[in-house]
Amino acid sequence: MEQAKLDEFRQILQSQLDELVREAGKTVSEMTDEKTNFPDPTDRASLESDRNFELRIRDRERKLIMKIREALERIDAGEFGICESCEDEISESRLRARPVTTLCIECKTEQERQEKIG
Repeated sequence: MEQAKLDEFRQILQSQLDELVREAGKTVSEMTDEKTNFPDPTDRASLESDRNFELRIRDRERKLIMKIREALERIDAGEFGICESCEDEISESRLRARPVTTLCIECKTEQERQEKIG
């Protein structure tokens, strides 16, 4: 892959990473600063439910952060855009849709088909 394209993908990934880290920091800050006391059990339950939902979202984002860091490492190692299964190039359109991907569309389709069978 051309260096200009790699730089472009690095910028896309870094921007996503920065945004996710910023949001995680905001969530932690809000949860530690919040000193609300709800005498009503329903209000308290609602707050706990909202927090639980937000923490599940942040956990998914944490996993995405790890994938983004791995993709950035692949760029540094010269392995970005290469399918880890068949070792063919991953199409640019697939990388634009999901820059953290490690499989070309054919291998991903086959993987999903095997998961349905198994």
